[in-house]
Amino acid sequence: MTDPGTVPAARRAPDAAVASESPVPLLSVRDLVAGYGDLRVVWDASFDVRHGQVTALLGRNGAGKTTTLRAIAGLNKLHSGSVTLNGQDLAGVPPHRRIRAGLGMVQENKRVFKRRTVEANLLLGGYSRRVRRRKLKDSLEEIYELFPALRGRAGTPAGQLSGGQQQMLAIGQALMGKPKLLMLDEPSAGLAPAIVGEVMNSVMTLKASGLGILLVEQAVEAAVGVADQITVLDVGRVVMSGPVGSIPDLEIIKDAYFGRGRGRPE
Repeated sequence: MTDPGTVPAARRAPDAAVASESPVPLLSVRDLVAGYGDLRVVWDASFDVRHGQVTALLGRNGAGKTTTLRAIAGLNKLHSGSVTLNGQDLAGVPPHRRIRAGLGMVQENKRVFKRRTVEANLLLGGYSRRVRRRKLKDSLEEIYELFPALRGRAGTPAGQLSGGQQQMLAIGQALMGKPKLLMLDEPSAGLAPAIVGEVMNSVMTLKASGLGILLVEQAVEAAVGVADQITVLDVGRVVMSGPVGSIPDLEIIKDAYFGRGRGRPE
């Protein structure tokens, strides 16, 4: 099994270079200020996600990573700044319409319907597409190909799955909506290292398909192993941002991560 921290270059998306040259990012976040009600948590965040690439949003607990995702999804108040998806300004667009516009989000803690079966969870994830149930059934095969462990558990209540299988199910549920951008919030949380490797390999497969991915992670090595771009938040502000190839070693990221201030990569 591939170590998520050392993903071979050959596994990287073949269209990543083309995606990086596209003049219009899939997702563009500029000067984002967001929080809960009148409480501001993120003070200034700007970054892009492109088709066929992973942008990793890193930072310690309380840095504002999840708040940023929730603001993009329309779940938290956006005090100022802009969020555009495929060139569409999402200001004032409610969450359900953002999903229809191509936004998918997997929240932390493997949020699935634990009393419902695996297949029922997946079908629920596709209802935003407003297509016939038969067409949704056709999409199930794609999820089972990506996550073979779910195929044999299709009739099993989700609550009986292992933590890793529940995470795969949560990702599969989001994919049933056919998103253009997938946001993953701490997909490695609570998982054994071997399972983290499986999840990150799935991220690589999705990236190779042309999907844009915004990955929130605390596991630096796992995130860097799949990412094309890195953005580090500290106390709600971006303290480092750039291509993975411009960062000579992980210690620079970790210094930014913990506010030790060794500086930005040149």
